[in-house]
Amino acid sequence: MDIKIATQGDLPAIVEIYNQAVIAGEKTADLTTFSVNQRIEWFHQHTPEKYPIYVAVKDEVITGYLSFSAYREGREAFAHTAEVSYYIDKNYRGKSIGSELLQHAIQCCPALDIKNLIAMLIEGNQESIGLLEKFGFEQWGHLPNIAEFNGDETGHLYYGLRLP
Repeated sequence: MDIKIATQGDLPAIVEIYNQAVIAGEKTADLTTFSVNQRIEWFHQHTPEKYPIYVAVKDEVITGYLSFSAYREGREAFAHTAEVSYYIDKNYRGKSIGSELLQHAIQCCPALDIKNLIAMLIEGNQESIGLLEKFGFEQWGHLPNIAEFNGDETGHLYYGLRLP
């Protein structure tokens, strides 16, 4: 498997993978899927120099992606903190792709001048919690019952990692 910086040509696969999470429910706070055109602006907010998007590629198929985003964009005191998000194609889950993406991203943090990573996730997302804890992330915050899926409320978790 290769991990590379995403290009705009990768956006259809990225959107498809993200939409799988939306459809699955309780993996993201979005409740409706996106078109590629709706995600172009989001894509361009991620520059390889500061907030890259990485794609995992196996046999020329994008199997997952990870993105860094500004945390509280525009607030200079948070300039060395980034939000990390990742999604794996449903056909490739359980094959260590998330681990490889997250390990790669953590290794890239010094060059990106990132000292803290924040992951925000829906409380019941046990797969993500396990992955984050495997890499040393700790729960830094909990917002109880602020997300609603089909009438059921659940919390929002903040996991963080302070990098050496």
